[in-house]
Amino acid sequence: MLNKGTVSIIIPAFNEEDRIGATIDAIRAAKLADEIVIIDDGSTDGTSKVALEKNVRLVRRPRNHGKGAALNAGLAIALGEVLVFLDADLGESASKAKPIIDAVKNGDADFSIGRFSSPGGFGFVLKLSRLGVRLMCGFEAHAPLSGQRAMRRNVLGAVYPLRADFGVETAMLIDAVRAGFKVVEVPVDLSHRATGRDFRGFLHRARQGIGVLRAIASAFVKYFILRKKHPAPQRD
Repeated sequence: MLNKGTVSIIIPAFNEEDRIGATIDAIRAAKLADEIVIIDDGSTDGTSKVALEKNVRLVRRPRNHGKGAALNAGLAIALGEVLVFLDADLGESASKAKPIIDAVKNGDADFSIGRFSSPGGFGFVLKLSRLGVRLMCGFEAHAPLSGQRAMRRNVLGAVYPLRADFGVETAMLIDAVRAGFKVVEVPVDLSHRATGRDFRGFLHRARQGIGVLRAIASAFVKYFILRKKHPAPQRD
């Protein structure tokens, strides 16, 4: 492990040849990380080539297994005490991710989530995730689907391994809160490629909605059903 306070930024990427380079450059220019880990999750373009040219740590997966699976691959090799997730398509705006990292480095939180000025999405999936988080752990989340996050390494005990599907952010948040970690949402001036309102965009949101539903259902079974079947032993 790197020295205390060091930061690893983990970036899952799928066909992000056009923006991954600018994202890496912005992170380096702002001196946000001690290491940058890129997980090329089955890209068919030049994503890996750009990452190699930028001299970052690269994990190249031959097939696309999903964002959560890519993050797990990054976590398996990241060395920092503070672990940060950023999207590959942030481009130049990635330099403005500092408040997310500082919230954890400065001791204000164990787990921080970047809250965009505009939450994005089509509304339903976001509302579903907010409702699920509130019901499962009581946390009033504004940006439960944001992929821009930072956490102390000790939080991994509660959230790892991450879900492989699109419910990864929702599940991660529920698990961290229920484990007793302090979670905060941090306003950030970040921007990335919005999901379109064409067929592909609606298909993506449908998959995301299914992933969120599965994450909520899994949390319900984990924290309510199984706990009732296997109650904790009584202390004398």
